[in-house]
Amino acid sequence: MRIKIINPNTTQSFTDALQKLADTVSRPDTEIFAVNPASGPASIESFYDEALSVPGVLEEIIKGDREENIDAYVLACFGDPGLYAARELTDKPVLGIAEAAFHMAVMSGAYFTIVTTAPRVRFMTEHLVNRYGFSEQCKNIRTTPMKVLDLATSPETAIAKVIAECLLAIKEDHAEAIVLGCAGMSQYREYIEQQIGIPVIDGTVAAVKLCEAMVDMKLGTSKVLTFSWPRPEMAPQGRQLNIA
Repeated sequence: MRIKIINPNTTQSFTDALQKLADTVSRPDTEIFAVNPASGPASIESFYDEALSVPGVLEEIIKGDREENIDAYVLACFGDPGLYAARELTDKPVLGIAEAAFHMAVMSGAYFTIVTTAPRVRFMTEHLVNRYGFSEQCKNIRTTPMKVLDLATSPETAIAKVIAECLLAIKEDHAEAIVLGCAGMSQYREYIEQQIGIPVIDGTVAAVKLCEAMVDMKLGTSKVLTFSWPRPEMAPQGRQLNIA
């Protein structure tokens, strides 16, 4: 099968890291294609950044169906930008890494804490937890004093801050599992878990493995109502979003 991982930001080093990680955890018969849009924000740390990233995400979905014979898609940003719109553009599985991580976390422990990046994203993360229905299982959302790009430029310092918050989550939140709240943390999941001693869930890995399961089960995106195809006349002029 062919799974396309879409990094919604334009930082190539993050995309390369996602490709390497997914190649490691995917099955031998799974081909992984990690991409990022040609234009958009370098990182996604606000609602504005998220909105700017969505057109590029949707174009990658359309390209995947039209030209690349993709079987499933992963949106590799913890805000799951454009997830529902992407599901309208394809009948293949489309998974956001936050949604995938939450589902995996509650199968690993009764309660989980999210450890994410800058304090500004707390409100965005709360929206995700509520939207997906995990308010009762999510014990806390812990932010760290860093920017997303710190994970690329100063990874040792950044991951040390993540580990410190994870340890506080165990002590103060009584968390039984940790969800990493940024795709930039994905490649450090195993190391973080070794340091803290409880399950650590990375949404990218969770989404890839769930995509493999959905393709095996021949499950796609239902087109019967909510995620039915967009009206052709609504496609923006001059873009590749015309699916007619």
